[in-house]
Amino acid sequence: MDSQLVMDAEEMRRAIARIAHEILEKNHGAGDICLVGILRRGAPLAERLATLIQNIEGIKPPVGKLDISLYRDDYPERRPQVGQTDIPFDITNKNLILVDEVLFTGRTVRAAITALMDIGRPQTIQLAVLLDRGHRELPIRPDFIGKNVPTSRTEYMDCFLVEVDGEDSVVIRKNGPVL
Repeated sequence: MDSQLVMDAEEMRRAIARIAHEILEKNHGAGDICLVGILRRGAPLAERLATLIQNIEGIKPPVGKLDISLYRDDYPERRPQVGQTDIPFDITNKNLILVDEVLFTGRTVRAAITALMDIGRPQTIQLAVLLDRGHRELPIRPDFIGKNVPTSRTEYMDCFLVEVDGEDSVVIRKNGPVL
């Protein structure tokens, strides 16, 4: 397998810490923010960000997880693996930080926004991603980015998280998806 390491565990830790500080700066603290991670790997990233925000501000923002399987625009073409959305707080009038590991075409984020609007009406929705690999198909832009990694459409980016995969790293591969 032809792969290249993009981020190791320490680089990921620093990027996530930077995102936490940027979220606090843009939102003037943690008072009215909540975090929602897109299943699978966005959810543990949202938890990490909330813990870092608590360490910085002394306030842990509420954290939820969002399954977008039935909101995807490729649902008729593939059978979705449905997870469980768990947002145990009201998102209405909150500054909601939507968290995902990799931003690619923007279709996952579009599905997530649609799902969130079915749940409530946040004041704002801001997007935090660990990696932005480009190739947008929709007019979606992240507010907080850990790292920009230009890729070709034939490359695949794998983000591994301790909570899901037992390790923290990001690699680019030239051949088909593993995840």
